[in-house]
Amino acid sequence: MKILAVQESDWFERGPLQQHHLFEKMSLQQNFIKVIDYELLWSQKNDRPLYSKRTVFESVSRIYKNSSVEIIRPGIIKIPILDYISLLFTRWNEIRKQIREFNPDVVIGFFMLNAVIGLYLAKRNKIPFIYYWIDVYHTQVPYKLFRPVGQLIEMIVLKNSDQVMVINDQLKNYVVKLGASAASTFVVKGTVDSTKFSLDQEIRISIRKKYNFKDDDIVLFFVGVLYTFTGLKEVASQLVQMPANYKLLIVGEGDIFNDLKELRDSLGLQDRLILTGKRPYEEVPGFISVADICILPADAKEKIMQEIVPIKMYEYMALSKPVISTKLPGVMREFGEDNGVVYAEDAESVLTQAITLIDNNQLSELGRRARQFVERNSWDNITDEFEEHLKSAIADKLKV
Repeated sequence: MKILAVQESDWFERGPLQQHHLFEKMSLQQNFIKVIDYELLWSQKNDRPLYSKRTVFESVSRIYKNSSVEIIRPGIIKIPILDYISLLFTRWNEIRKQIREFNPDVVIGFFMLNAVIGLYLAKRNKIPFIYYWIDVYHTQVPYKLFRPVGQLIEMIVLKNSDQVMVINDQLKNYVVKLGASAASTFVVKGTVDSTKFSLDQEIRISIRKKYNFKDDDIVLFFVGVLYTFTGLKEVASQLVQMPANYKLLIVGEGDIFNDLKELRDSLGLQDRLILTGKRPYEEVPGFISVADICILPADAKEKIMQEIVPIKMYEYMALSKPVISTKLPGVMREFGEDNGVVYAEDAESVLTQAITLIDNNQLSELGRRARQFVERNSWDNITDEFEEHLKSAIADKLKV
């Protein structure tokens, strides 16, 4: 099978997300996959030209050894707002070129601008188009003025796609309300590779030693992009009221990274708020293994967090870690009340909830339930399910 995927995110700087796992797994099964991506963080680089040339990255593998995905990055004008305008033209030309030369069996779209172009060109060439949702895309548009336009584009693409795929039940309800056909909208859930996310005591001991964690320290952990709505500043602020052995380990970079550093220094939390910055994906299991409790303290009122289930949840749980999350609708629907996830009213309540779990000696049992939940699925099974949906879309198109 030949698959062309189009997205407005950076294949290298974001994730690994669902598509990384699925496409790399599928490439190991003799499928040929090309992804048109976007240099999302170009504005954060000091040395940059006004225009970037088209770049092709061949045989890319981020997760699975010997997997191979080709990443194509069309050029853009590197000036705010003009980057998105230029994206329309360069993506149009690139998708048209790939349809002509690569002749894909199916086109898969993520986000909005690439998706609407991909939809149009796929329809014109009688190729099935799949709209894949891992997030509520229009809420991520950096310019709020354009978010209603983004939602309108989403609705157009949802109504006209051959299939829509989402990563959880809450998200399915959402896209159906926006106009997707319930009959052709499928839930292909995320999970974790349990062979990669398994306890390695040697690595765990090494990391604890590196960051000076003592045997009686209670380590709370978060990994991911540090958005403003993650609730981490609120959790960090509560540390000063907690026993001295409570520590917060954060792996990642983002909008509030410098704010957290300033907060750490102003509150005298140098040895209790540990900020590692961004670390390679292969190191993540080791960092999770250090934790006593993992957290997802995001603002439950934030629109971007309402419908999604972050893949980090499965990674936490695969290592038998109890998770404290705020009451995010998608997370609550996915994991329920008895699968190793405990819910806090807000970010400020996370540490109080942690004390309750520890005082009640619940960590071990919650961790066991968490691991048991994620073991129900594997990326192999989910990839097979995903591939079957693609094949059915191709078969249905041939009947028309």
